[in-house]
Amino acid sequence: MNLTERAGRRRRRRGEQPVVPPAEFESYYGRPVIKAPSWAAPDIAGYFFLGGLAGAGSVLAAGAHLTGRTTTATALKVSSLAAVSLSAAALVHDLGKPSRFANMLRVFKPTSPMSMGSWLLGAYGPAAGAAAASAVTGRLPRLGGAATGAAALLGPAVATYTGVLAADTAVPAWHGAHRELPYLFAASATAAASGMALVVGPTDENAPARCAAGLAALADTAVTKAAERRLGMVAETWQEGRAGALLRAARALTVGGAVAGALLGNRRGAAVASGLALLAGSACTRFGVFAAGIASAEDPRYTVVPQRERLDQPDAPE
Repeated sequence: MNLTERAGRRRRRRGEQPVVPPAEFESYYGRPVIKAPSWAAPDIAGYFFLGGLAGAGSVLAAGAHLTGRTTTATALKVSSLAAVSLSAAALVHDLGKPSRFANMLRVFKPTSPMSMGSWLLGAYGPAAGAAAASAVTGRLPRLGGAATGAAALLGPAVATYTGVLAADTAVPAWHGAHRELPYLFAASATAAASGMALVVGPTDENAPARCAAGLAALADTAVTKAAERRLGMVAETWQEGRAGALLRAARALTVGGAVAGALLGNRRGAAVASGLALLAGSACTRFGVFAAGIASAEDPRYTVVPQRERLDQPDAPE
């Protein structure tokens, strides 16, 4: 039963007769009310995922560095450098010209997620590079330690600012979840970094990563549910089609990877398998959220949600 039929039934129960035809909330000739982002999914969704992996990986690398888990620390520093490098490459590819990224650094605007994100990458990249270079070569350990700390301090912002960036748009599936999206990206990034630690680190050093994976899976599930409740009808874009399939796969992979890591992470093969599942789950989360945003922008129904949901409320005035 659609919304118009529900509204008609409520009127009939009250003994009312409509004086005008039922309203149909549609856009002009069915065209989208807003323009969908021109971002390419492999570039920008990949940029979201790789940035999260890099930022959260630096935090785990710093923890491993401080607790003497040197093999895991070195591996995570290298993986974070590789991830942020690929993330920057994906962004530049989407922009079309490398000079456009450089031009973004000409402005420092604290109220702009795009401006702040550019400066974050500009500061985080060298810190991650110095930390990785020192860990691999064994040279300049004090400088390497300082760079590790700097990357860890910037890491949470690098991992989550893309959620703020997406929520700052007019895209219904992103903007409607503006409170939850950064937290979802944080949980997803933590799952990815924990998965990387399980894959590249020895089993006798992976206890913190296994714990972090479990917390990330719990947070991911809880925040996703909260976002869907807040979105109301727009949550359909998170539950149906390509986005729905990706996000369901993300939950299964993240929870499954976390459980397998907790129970069997002391075995090398199981640790690698659970780590790969966590990495895949994080990637599916980013690509799923991206797909939901594009679907909501292209469908004119989701730009008139306030009016439609107002009719759907039993006690709403007619």
